[in-house]
Amino acid sequence: MIDQDFILKSYNSKVESGSVKWSSPSNIALVKYWGKRKNQIPENPSISFTLSNCKTITEVTYTKKKSTEFSFEVFFEGEKNEAFKPKIQTFFERIESYVPFLRDYHFNIETSNTFPHSSGIASSASGMSALALCLMSIEEDLGVDYADDYFNRKASFLARLGSGSACRSIEGELVVWGKNKSTESSDLFGVRFDGDIHSNFKDYQDAILLVDKGEKQVSSTLGHKLMYGHPFAKERFLQAHDNLDKLKDILSSGDLKEFIKIVESEALTLHAMMMTSMPYFILMKPNTLEIINRIWKFREENNSNICFTLDAGANVHVLFPKAEESKVYDFIKSELVAYCQNGHYICDSVGNGAKRL
Repeated sequence: MIDQDFILKSYNSKVESGSVKWSSPSNIALVKYWGKRKNQIPENPSISFTLSNCKTITEVTYTKKKSTEFSFEVFFEGEKNEAFKPKIQTFFERIESYVPFLRDYHFNIETSNTFPHSSGIASSASGMSALALCLMSIEEDLGVDYADDYFNRKASFLARLGSGSACRSIEGELVVWGKNKSTESSDLFGVRFDGDIHSNFKDYQDAILLVDKGEKQVSSTLGHKLMYGHPFAKERFLQAHDNLDKLKDILSSGDLKEFIKIVESEALTLHAMMMTSMPYFILMKPNTLEIINRIWKFREENNSNICFTLDAGANVHVLFPKAEESKVYDFIKSELVAYCQNGHYICDSVGNGAKRL
């Protein structure tokens, strides 16, 4: 598919008003996306676990209007939120050619997260995907009838233009984004992983240790831009392709030890790219490193399959099979919670994607 395939060519402009509501989850990348081209096109492919509990719930009420300007209000957890408006304005400007009814209506956007906004969990993936799904449901209200695969692909396509990783939150359990030779995938939208998934990776668990709840020192947008001219960019992009090739076989065979190698290497490589860019920066905190070292020690001493991954921040995602849930949470409570800000962590697991409410 090409981007022109997602242009809405006709719709019933006589619809006066309506309301739609979706929940959409966050996701955690196993092979990381870092670096993008124009229009949110990734420099390398990525694959992620879709989460279950960490999600955004968004309701959009739309009312016919006469002016031709974008018109919307944003309410976050019941309170009007002006801070979110610039990002949504930019999003509307990017997607207008694909959803031309945006100027026909005033939108009330009411959104909330199932996780605390100040938790240090990035909400752009869940938030922008939930909003994109609401817009797709409005298209349907305006008389457009889509097959499920087209609906999801266009929702993912729109979400990408709001936040790159948001395109991986529409479906589950594993989603690939970015062209590569080993999977059926696209730069334009995320697609459900088409390979076999061994039972070892079903019901995988993710405990998110909140090391630092503050706003990141460097935005992801700036971080991606720093891959332009990065001395190791070319090798990194090739590495991501290679790791995705390997991970496809690992997910099929159920090899947990090889899974750990790829996932942890990817996390550390992501932060290595930040530390070797110009300007350079470090988003890990001392407690991040302490947690990593304790995970390694616990894994060796207990023959465990626990591992970690990181986003572009200080928080640690602790990944482990469902079969180890009890002993890993005992370990987290006894040793790792002391390194979390205010002792906070979130229990999550792999989920099946977004849902209309």
